[in-house]
Amino acid sequence: MKIFYSPECLKYAQHGHPESPVRVDATVRFLREKGFDFTGPHPCRDEDILLAHAKDLLQSVNTGSFIDFDTPVFPGIYDIAKLSAGAAVDAAMHCLNHGEKAFSLMRPPGHHATRNHLGGFCYFNNIAIACLKAGKEIGNIGKVAIIDFDCHHGNGTEDIVLGNQDFLYVSLHQSPLYPGTGLKSRDNCLNFPLPADTGPDRYLSVLGEGIKAVEKFNPDLLAISAGFDSYKLDPIAGLSLEQETYAEIGRMLAGLKKPTFAVLEGGYSRDLPECVYQFLAGLEG
Repeated sequence: MKIFYSPECLKYAQHGHPESPVRVDATVRFLREKGFDFTGPHPCRDEDILLAHAKDLLQSVNTGSFIDFDTPVFPGIYDIAKLSAGAAVDAAMHCLNHGEKAFSLMRPPGHHATRNHLGGFCYFNNIAIACLKAGKEIGNIGKVAIIDFDCHHGNGTEDIVLGNQDFLYVSLHQSPLYPGTGLKSRDNCLNFPLPADTGPDRYLSVLGEGIKAVEKFNPDLLAISAGFDSYKLDPIAGLSLEQETYAEIGRMLAGLKKPTFAVLEGGYSRDLPECVYQFLAGLEG
């Protein structure tokens, strides 16, 4: 398992904001103790970001000319967001070129960033950029499946890939909950809204339905938006998964036997390091 990480992603914070550097720093320390190795990522190029986003969004992040309460302007956020997107690109390219699963352990997350708007702690849509870049650069990548198990619907990812038949987007998420989207499936986007307090058995059963759809789609690349705010002790959501549930999620996704990379999205509990470890252990098989 190749993990892409840079301590540069720890260099922004807002007091009281749940998307804090502590969550990633603690996870890196824990995974190092477990024997994982880390590789520094390359910044994403502007032209790669423009595969997924409008030029106005790119410029607004570059100049800090945006206003969003949950997604503030920070000094250097443009470069940090480009590095986070670049780590996702590196992870995608690594799994395709080397046949080894890869994980981007970076912040900010990405799946709420739409083509035209940032939001929900997300500046650029890391996983969408990586998938579009892979499709452009690797000639034999015709179809991409994105499975999103963050507790919040990835409205940004859906916005970017909706109607593109080279993509299948599958999201399991709590509803009602921010951002209030993903209430039904649309075209190539399969949404599985789940009520608060959904536990492991029901969750894994629904994930199995999503995986069947992915098997039928038969993608050339599997991309995973890995959010751990579905954990039972997460402070900003209400699903009830156990730490061990993430190991089973990893095993189920590994069972697809496709070139696979994953990107960190949410997850705000003190147990995030253990949840991530369980998922990676399951994904490695």
